[in-house]
Amino acid sequence: MPDTNRRWLLASRPQGMIKDSDFRLDEGPVPEPGEGEFLVRVTYLSFDPTQRGWLAADTYLPAVKIGAPVRAGAIGQVIQSNHPGFKPGQMVQGTFGWQEYVVSKGMTETGPVAPVRAGVSPEQALGVFGVTGLTAWFGLTDVGQPKAGDTVLVSGAAGATGSVVVQVAKALGCKVIGIAGGKDKCAWVVQVAGADACIDYKSENVAAEIKAHAPKGVNVVFENVGGEILEAALMNLALRARIVLCGGISSYNAEDISKMHGLRNYMQLTVMRARMEGFIILDYAPRWGEGVAGLGKLIAEGKLKTVEDVQHGFENCPATLRRLFEGKNVGKQLLKLTAPPLPVV
Repeated sequence: MPDTNRRWLLASRPQGMIKDSDFRLDEGPVPEPGEGEFLVRVTYLSFDPTQRGWLAADTYLPAVKIGAPVRAGAIGQVIQSNHPGFKPGQMVQGTFGWQEYVVSKGMTETGPVAPVRAGVSPEQALGVFGVTGLTAWFGLTDVGQPKAGDTVLVSGAAGATGSVVVQVAKALGCKVIGIAGGKDKCAWVVQVAGADACIDYKSENVAAEIKAHAPKGVNVVFENVGGEILEAALMNLALRARIVLCGGISSYNAEDISKMHGLRNYMQLTVMRARMEGFIILDYAPRWGEGVAGLGKLIAEGKLKTVEDVQHGFENCPATLRRLFEGKNVGKQLLKLTAPPLPVV
């Protein structure tokens, strides 16, 4: 086993687009597990837009502390264990952060460390069966409550969560309109994810295109972007529409929060007697098994395809997070550090 553990620590609160200088690469000894602890070698890291918020301020979780490893979901292999519930060689999942090795007692900031289910790949564990897929499942089915025949509008439709929402909505018998950036992404949303149409926000008038594809209005909006995209959706609501607020990636890198794009046409909610509701996937933790079962059924039936954008190398953590805000990823963004099985103690 190597003697060195590398960690990416938060050096400063990001201002605007994330920069390499916001982080500091630290090297130190590999930690030793004490009584009731186990040592994990991280093999895959998950990258999600919400991490940008964690770096900036207290949200639904405390902000990452300056000098602490960047918070992130991860998959890893147990290398050494003094814990009766975890065995060397076992693959586990938890919020391990940007570090190659981590000692745990079985709990992280966001919940317990869990064994990776047999037959589930690391990509699936962090993607469709992780918080990404579960966010799509519960946000759509529990908050959006679509019915067969409804029209569902999904922003960020080529992203990790949005692409799952598109496919779940189609499986439920809905008409689905995606919004994505660029012709290639829009083609993927239609041809692979199966949306009925996809609007290119980079080259098309989003509000006009929503109207063209949904002349009677949209029943469910799954919102991942915010800003002008959300305003375009609000101008095209059907009566008693449901707007699911999952994220607002268009504003995550704002340099001045006071100058962020506001919501100018919110009275459409009153006019159309619509409901707009935010949610956090951690609130659904007691029901995650239900979501995994539902998603697994769709995969088994061939109704849900997954795609992962896998980068490589621990040194590329900052650049991989930045990809999310540069529009470079399609599907779930991951970083592979090493491949199991690894030697154990």
